[in-house]
Amino acid sequence: MTTSPAFQSFTTSRGARVFAIPVEAFPNFYAYTYLVQTGDMLTLIDTGSGSERSHASLQAGFEQAGAALGKPVNFADLTHILITHGHIDHFGGLVKLRGETQAQIGIHELDFQTVAHHEERLAVMGRRLEAFLKQWGVGDEARGDLLRMYRFTKALYQSVAIDFTFEAADMKVGPFEMIHVPGHCPGHVAIKLEDVIFCGDLVIERLTPHQSPEELTPFLGIRHYLESLSVFQRWAEGARLILSGHDAPIHNLNARIAEIRTSLSHRLRQTLDGFSEPHTVAEVNALVYGEIGGYNSLLVLEKMGAYVEYLYQRGLLEISNLSELEGGDAFPSPVIGRGVRGEGQPVIRYRCPHPVPEQELLPKERAYVFV
Repeated sequence: MTTSPAFQSFTTSRGARVFAIPVEAFPNFYAYTYLVQTGDMLTLIDTGSGSERSHASLQAGFEQAGAALGKPVNFADLTHILITHGHIDHFGGLVKLRGETQAQIGIHELDFQTVAHHEERLAVMGRRLEAFLKQWGVGDEARGDLLRMYRFTKALYQSVAIDFTFEAADMKVGPFEMIHVPGHCPGHVAIKLEDVIFCGDLVIERLTPHQSPEELTPFLGIRHYLESLSVFQRWAEGARLILSGHDAPIHNLNARIAEIRTSLSHRLRQTLDGFSEPHTVAEVNALVYGEIGGYNSLLVLEKMGAYVEYLYQRGLLEISNLSELEGGDAFPSPVIGRGVRGEGQPVIRYRCPHPVPEQELLPKERAYVFV
């Protein structure tokens, strides 16, 4: 979200107070955190990025919540902090909050390392991402720029100790219930309180959430995301209000999920069309998205990597230079971005071997029953 949203207040069916606090996670990029007063629990769901502006806007939101409740509300009053998923605009604020509150911090097991051992995770993921950028055909100079941006943004955070994990807590914390919905992030959860659901970035009103390939990080990818949408849609039946991490409340979940599936189908079709002839991931990324600068250039590459992985998994793409990969030899590649790829790097080229009907792009939705 790039426009400044407003502070909002909601009440659940049993009288819990919910305050939607907008924070400027990054310059001109906003996220929502949620302060929830229920019984003896004062719970913060997500924290913003921890930047100076983000933390200041979080503090201002607490002051507004206090005015609505008729009493001061401070970080020290928090009993729990629940993180929907391990992206820095949702957990980065823990660094500053940890020194101001004794609240119990919880996250899903699959995002534990990202938050609790962040430096280790950054080192491992930086090397893994570098290998994928080479494989995708990104030139040396452009690849260096992307990796520097990645490491700079992630280095803004320092590891914070986690007090409990959600599966170990049986996916319940007091009156809050969780469901694991990976795809956008490995440990992504949605959180339910009575007739209100906090869905993080699983479903956003005006955007299709970011995707990365599962081969880069387990439990990411289009396949997991589509399955999570179906599971969540069934689990959320009966909810009156669905609050997301970046946009307005979602009032028609079924319609919004249908729109997301349509958007994904459109991007998958564009991706397939780009591989009508043998290309690298980076080449088709340029065809589909054009020139994109800054950190968004890395995000769209990760998205394209997720699309290609999904299509390849389903047999809708094939590798066109298999003999060269098996031989381990370098082969010519056009310049992608700035610079040329390093000699001997295993760049993969894909192609679409046959026409693909629209109904084959996305799997049929499964029926999930909760008992």
